[in-house]
Amino acid sequence: MQTFPRTALALALGLLLSSPALAGQTTAETPQATCRQAAQRQASGPPSSSPCPHMSKQHASSMGGAAMDHAAMDHAAMDHSSMDHASMDHSMMAHVAMQEPREPIPVLTDEDRAAAFPKLAHDTMAHGSTLNWLVQIDRLEAWNASDAHGQAWEASSWIGGDVNRLWLRSEGERSEGRTESSDLEILYGRSVTPWWDVVAGVRQDFRPRDGRTWAALGVQGLAPYKFEVAATAYLGSGGQFGARLEAEYELLLSNRLILQPRIEADLSARDDPRTGQGSGLNSVEAGLRLRYEVTRRFAPYIGVNHTRHFGGSADAADHPRETALVAGVRVWF
Repeated sequence: MQTFPRTALALALGLLLSSPALAGQTTAETPQATCRQAAQRQASGPPSSSPCPHMSKQHASSMGGAAMDHAAMDHAAMDHSSMDHASMDHSMMAHVAMQEPREPIPVLTDEDRAAAFPKLAHDTMAHGSTLNWLVQIDRLEAWNASDAHGQAWEASSWIGGDVNRLWLRSEGERSEGRTESSDLEILYGRSVTPWWDVVAGVRQDFRPRDGRTWAALGVQGLAPYKFEVAATAYLGSGGQFGARLEAEYELLLSNRLILQPRIEADLSARDDPRTGQGSGLNSVEAGLRLRYEVTRRFAPYIGVNHTRHFGGSADAADHPRETALVAGVRVWF
């Protein structure tokens, strides 16, 4: 009687322990067996309408679909060298067909090329052979100071080509009906850079008391920031040496209203009693003129001009320091 309860208890315990394993094996093997059976039926007969449970449900649920985290995948570690790109069938790719333009593009002909790129002679490629000229009167003005009044002028002209030119320059001043100073320069100019010319020639002074001829050598052109600069050295009779420096700038207040500051300095190497010039810095003239260009060729202006003499020149001058109001025109043609 005691043996039966022990036997029954052992049998019940064995069934209890073996049930989960049997259930797990059945659950794990059932999808695989079903897929194998579906594959065998598809190979031997017509395709089955019932999909494989693994393909339709088990795989989708285990892969997670959109829930997969591709950011965690190490794409750099993937070996793409084993892919056979040559065996890929690119004929099935949908290439977009090129569309013809609405207006056909004409075929380029030799006549079109000749019209677009004409043959140029060597002498006309950089510097033309045309003879050009210009006459410009920078200052033609009347001035009025506290104790004197008069007129002044400054003009320049050139004729030639792009490289070689003949220059004429003149400036002078009249006071109380008589000429205080006047000069004329005849110079040969040659362009050495696109912005600078070297000039050489002669200068003749015309004065009521004394006239003198000078040899001249200098440069003129456009400095950086569009400053117009001219520097000329003069060698006169008796070994007299002098120099003149000029600079001006044009500030465009509008397309036609222009403010022009200007400065000029004269220097001499030694005293010259005949002309009343001392050694060193003789005089400095600074002016500010506001002009309005009625046309590009004609522009009236008003301004102020200050002149100061130094050293022996101040002793010989009637007015060592003078400020004057000016009004005049600027013309070129």
